[in-house]
Formats: sequence, structure tokens, C-alpha cells
Amino acid sequence: MEWLDALILGIIQGLTEFLPVSSSGHLELGKAILGDNSVPEESLLFTVVLHFATALSTIIVFRKDIFNLIAGIFSGQMDDMIFAGKIILSMIPAVIVGLFFEEQLEALFNGNIVLVGCMLIVTGLLLFLAGRAKNTGKNIGWKDALLIGVSQAIAMLPGISRSGATISTSVLLGNDRTKAARFSFLMVVPLIFGKIAKDIMSGDISMESSASMPLLIGFIAAFITGLIACTWMISLVRKAKLHYFSYYCFAVGLIAIAAGVFNG
Repeated sequence: MEWLDALILGIIQGLTEFLPVSSSGHLELGKAILGDNSVPEESLLFTVVLHFATALSTIIVFRKDIFNLIAGIFSGQMDDMIFAGKIILSMIPAVIVGLFFEEQLEALFNGNIVLVGCMLIVTGLLLFLAGRAKNTGKNIGWKDALLIGVSQAIAMLPGISRSGATISTSVLLGNDRTKAARFSFLMVVPLIFGKIAKDIMSGDISMESSASMPLLIGFIAAFITGLIACTWMISLVRKAKLHYFSYYCFAVGLIAIAAGVFNG
């Protein structure tokens, strides 16, 4: 992989991991446009590195929340322990799908841009509906956490935005927008690190499978753009601007479907 390709894909990952337009879908489209000919191991390693970068940017943005949450758990604060329990509950659907349907999911990440386009349109519909929902001060309940977790599991499909699906689901359930964004970004961090650990321990990836410079460039690009996008997204959710992204998802989804059909 060339360093310029790594830079472009890193920027795409950093922006789309937090903006509700599907990072996995855009990475698939980016690879199709750039003509990614990487061997599977190299492509997987690069994807893992990019996700690690955006996970770190999430930790930086929410460092106070994470520190206070950990401190509260160890000091026995009930509110923090309950919130942590909801985070764990929300992770269960994605963990189940990841463990039992990993091969089926990986088969979908094969440059099928028609599927990506269709899922982007689904994402657009969710964002459009969430953008019209009224804001409340409601806290996320246990049932809400489970349903948000189900939407996160569905968002493992390429083209379904994880942040878009989880935040939209939370808002449509009547939860406060700012709390929905905070919960959405915090709930994915343990999953990302768990997936990285699983891939490393399974031997599916190794540092010998790719040049280090493209990996470093992609990591830095994803980390910096992730910091910007995460902060921006929180502000956009608070201001109920989600429906603007729905128009983008509709447009890119239709273009991807058209390109896939005509090139197929």
C-alpha cells in the first residue's frame, strides 16, 4: 500500500468513524476507488490499526468521563456502576454476532459496493427520522441499552453507520441527544480493543505482513481526524443536525449502487 493511499484511507476512517456515514462502508468504497490490491492479511492489519487510532481519539475526547467512571466504579458509586452495567449490556449483541458470524460478516467486505450503497440508504433513513425527533432529558435505561446494542450489532454490516445507528436508535427511544452521543462513543471502545486483542492472539495479523510507514501514516491521519470528528459530532447531535447527514448518505448510497450495477 502506498503512503498516499494510507493517508486518504486514514482520513476517511477518522472522519467516518464518528460522523454518521459508516466508516466500514466508506473504507470499502475508498478501497474500490483506489484499487486496493493488498493481500488479505495486510488489509486486515491496516483496518485494525485505523480502528485502534479512532479508539484512542475517543479516549482522549472522553478522558474525563472515562476517568470519572472508572474512579466511581472503584469507589462504589452506584450511578457509575449502573452506567458501566448498561455499557456491558449494550456490548452483548455485537459480541455474539462477532463470535458466531465472523466469517459471514467478513465475506461481505469484498468490495460489494451495491450492498454498501443499500445500507447507506438505510443509514440515511435512520438519521432522517432521528433528526426530526424531539430532544428530551431522559436517561438511557436498561432496555434502551440492549436495543442500542442490537443496533450496534446490525451496524457491523458495511454501509450501516455504527454511530448513526446507535445514536439514532437512542434518540428515537426518547433519550437525551447529548447522553445518546456519549453512550454511543463510550460503548464501542471496549469492543474495538477486544476485537484487536482477538485478532492479534488468533494470529490473523502480524507486523511482518505490511510496511510500517503506511501503517504509521494511516494511524496518525485517523487519530487526528478522529479527534476533530468526534468533537464535531457531539455538537451536531446536540443541535439536532443529524438529518443533514441523511441527505449525504442517500446521495452516496445511490451513486454506489449505480456504480456497482454499471461496473458489474
